[in-house]
Amino acid sequence: MKIVIDKSIPFIEGVFEPYAEVTYKDGPLISKEDLTDAEALVIRTRTKCDAALLDGTPVKIIATATSGTENIDVPYCQSHGIYFKNASGCNAGGVSNYVFSAIFGAAAKKSIPLTGRTLGIIGMGSVGQRVEAMGRALGFKIMRFDPQKAEIEWYTQFSTLDELLANSDIITLHIPLTDSTKGMCNAAFFEKMKQGAFFVNTSQGDIVVENDLIDAIPRLGPVIIDAWSHEPAINTRLMNLVDIATPHIAGYSLQGKQIGSSMAVRAVARFMSIRELYDFFPTTDNMEYQAVKIDVLDKSQGQIAAIMQYNYPIFTDDFMFRMNPTKFEELRSNYSYRREFYL
Repeated sequence: MKIVIDKSIPFIEGVFEPYAEVTYKDGPLISKEDLTDAEALVIRTRTKCDAALLDGTPVKIIATATSGTENIDVPYCQSHGIYFKNASGCNAGGVSNYVFSAIFGAAAKKSIPLTGRTLGIIGMGSVGQRVEAMGRALGFKIMRFDPQKAEIEWYTQFSTLDELLANSDIITLHIPLTDSTKGMCNAAFFEKMKQGAFFVNTSQGDIVVENDLIDAIPRLGPVIIDAWSHEPAINTRLMNLVDIATPHIAGYSLQGKQIGSSMAVRAVARFMSIRELYDFFPTTDNMEYQAVKIDVLDKSQGQIAAIMQYNYPIFTDDFMFRMNPTKFEELRSNYSYRREFYL
């Protein structure tokens, strides 16, 4: 059997070699020619898996080491008997760390008090739930919007989108890109937000109409953008206006990458009956990269901001990106995975 793997996926080189022929290649450059005799494809978000790539190939399984599936033509795969598996929730801890490092960092730079503020979370999947838990632990009031979850969890409290926008001091997006969410954050959306409210997007760039966001920035509070339309060719005008700009690395924690890679390996292993890899999980003995518990009890907002910046200095990522916006993919591929923190 042959497996084609995106060479930027960490912890995976050498794992499959005892059991299969393996080819590594840049994710965006994987072509149909690479798959002429491949049964499995292990990717990130940069490989577009559709008819153009897959037609006429023997690929039977696609495993992605990331949570998103926007790059996979799901109907095509389903109709052609191609099994696919994403690493759902693998980035939840990293994104949650990013969100609060950004919020506390931006608030500190602009001297904005956070006591008593309401955090509005749009999307209550694995990431949204982790953000909610950390937000509550930090003393934020919480509003939640997720129509699909609301139907299932009718016994818990959800808000309408208009209610959340009108009453939240901070809006953070944690939703996939779908036909219904594309362009969701448009002029009408921003007009309904409270004046001075924070806006955070770590989801997908095309959820936001970027020109409408540019127009809205003068009436908003801090704007934090990690996901951009037309990546890697990002809107530099928007970048120059926002408070924190990063190259779609919110979920790039060491723990998140360990989980994502292990989920992808396990999916392929189980599909191909490679029993030795059923419970694969990459480990590190370096204590510097172990997740760390931070103590925020009885700490001031400034102290919490300093603790978070010590554990994740988000402005370093911001500076590096602003200095090199044309090196979007290079910054992502060469990113030094950070350790996660928890409360």
